[in-house]
Amino acid sequence: MKKLVALSLALLMMAGAACASATTVGICQLVQHEALDAATQGFKDALTEKMPDVEFDEQNAAGDAATCVTITSKFAADGVDLILANATAPLQAAVSATADIPILGTSITDYATALDIQEWTGTTGLNVSGTSDLAPLDGQAQMVQELFPDAQNIGLVYCSAEANSIYQITVIRGYLEEMGYTCTEFAFTDSNDVASVTQAAADASDVIYIPTDNTAAAYTETIANVVIPAGVPVVAGEEGLCRGCGVATLTISYYDIGYKTGEMAYEILANGADIATMPIESAPQFTKKYHAANAEALGVTIPEDYVAIE
Repeated sequence: MKKLVALSLALLMMAGAACASATTVGICQLVQHEALDAATQGFKDALTEKMPDVEFDEQNAAGDAATCVTITSKFAADGVDLILANATAPLQAAVSATADIPILGTSITDYATALDIQEWTGTTGLNVSGTSDLAPLDGQAQMVQELFPDAQNIGLVYCSAEANSIYQITVIRGYLEEMGYTCTEFAFTDSNDVASVTQAAADASDVIYIPTDNTAAAYTETIANVVIPAGVPVVAGEEGLCRGCGVATLTISYYDIGYKTGEMAYEILANGADIATMPIESAPQFTKKYHAANAEALGVTIPEDYVAIE
């Protein structure tokens, strides 16, 4: 009997040790839409390939920044081994929640803007690294010029609550105005005024540009219901937006940047890489894509080097 009890205790201790040593990654995703979903999946696929026993605590903030704070604060309190912050609001919340747990961002346009870093060197110097979803904004401006050389007024539609959307709009506006376009900004503050702001933009614009913006990406149907009947084409910052309401985009693969982030997580968790000195990684390639049905409906001629969105 004593041997049986001792064996049982030993097994319980082994099981407890196994549980204690399990690697847990907390995932905070801002909102559910095609691009962010793909980045999360790529991250999980890459990390589980290398660490099959890793456990994920996956949470979605449903587009609410305050919920991001609640989620990441709980991750910090639970002592997860690493946090994946998918989009800017989760990244900012995670940084406020912990200075010790490694934080990897993905689907972040510009880390210097998101983290208010004044002198950017390519690394954060904090417990933060990750991947950027920024496609070349000069290339997107050239796309507008290539497809719509006779347009005069460009409406810039974005969410004013997203710091990285403001960054993109500021940069691309400079490129477009250098090309001779007149640019007007139309900003919504949240999902409640997406339709009305888009309608104002459609009424005043020959073409609309929408950056990689999470609120816009979550409400592409609302945007499409305005711009398609109005006959105003949208050039979008990424493929998911374009599929929902656009005509063309110069886009990255969100799955690929998520996958790269998963590889970075492995280096941190398994090999002890110093996250503070890990450079922010970018997408390996960019692709010109178009929405065939929307292009046809709006009478837009697409060059042969564009790839149709499936």
